[in-house]
Amino acid sequence: MPSEQYTQVVEAMQAQAASMIGAELSIAEQRAAMEEGFRFPLQDDISLTAVDINGVLGEWTVLPGADPNRRLLYVHGGGYVLGSIGTHRRLVADICRASGCVALNLGYRLAPEHPFPAAVDDALAALEYIWDNGPVEPGEAGAVFVGGDSAGGGLMLATLLATRERGVRMPSGGIGLSPWADLAAGPEELSAFGLDDPTIPDNTTAITASQGWAAMYAGDADRRDPLLSPIFADYTGICPLLLQAGSVELICRDTERVAARAREAGVDVVEEIWDDMFHVWQGFAPLLPEGQQAIDRIGEWIREHS
Repeated sequence: MPSEQYTQVVEAMQAQAASMIGAELSIAEQRAAMEEGFRFPLQDDISLTAVDINGVLGEWTVLPGADPNRRLLYVHGGGYVLGSIGTHRRLVADICRASGCVALNLGYRLAPEHPFPAAVDDALAALEYIWDNGPVEPGEAGAVFVGGDSAGGGLMLATLLATRERGVRMPSGGIGLSPWADLAAGPEELSAFGLDDPTIPDNTTAITASQGWAAMYAGDADRRDPLLSPIFADYTGICPLLLQAGSVELICRDTERVAARAREAGVDVVEEIWDDMFHVWQGFAPLLPEGQQAIDRIGEWIREHS
């Protein structure tokens, strides 16, 4: 059974979704709505430091007692079109607190201004950077993880695949929170899954919005390219994965399909499908006990693989 706080969070999410994914909103208005609706207060002990990585903004998140040699590169969600360092500060900080790591929260370039493969290129450059640079001074990391939610979860997978193909050092592990891993899926396929995320007032509107974001990011590229849709990838040689998804969210099948393909390739995969949970519920840990429980599990997994 969901917690008592679950209903309150779901109702608030329904109202936010209704205002954000409507077809009448411009990209600028959608971005502003996400900035306003997805920010939680930060605790006083969190230290934030901006860094420039080849012209792309990143932000180090450091808490007292964190191990500067245990590092997380985090790539935010938002359909490759929305979201920012700011919308995901609290989620990144919560993961740092649970895991004892430091994190580089990456403000990768967004579509439609910067279509595929800009986000992959930015994430790969940040991964190379984080292996050799900590939040205080240069120095090789003892362990590096890449994490992301929604589109950021898909970008996390694409980054691991690009790492293997381009000869960059493979991370210690990848963490995907409700990863969006199939940009090639059409409305009929998404509707056929029969899932009903309680935070989305209307599946049809959500599918239309996601199709628009996919088109903006993919541009003229083949949407079955594994760096766009990692469900089509060969995962041979990829690092261990932790994948979390909610059982009722529209793209839960993406997590299940990625996990199956990765296991077929011999990858160590932990796949967690959380009953009744909605899309990226981990981001609501300040309000939702199940969110904090998922964050705690991520922290345990990072510690186990460090």
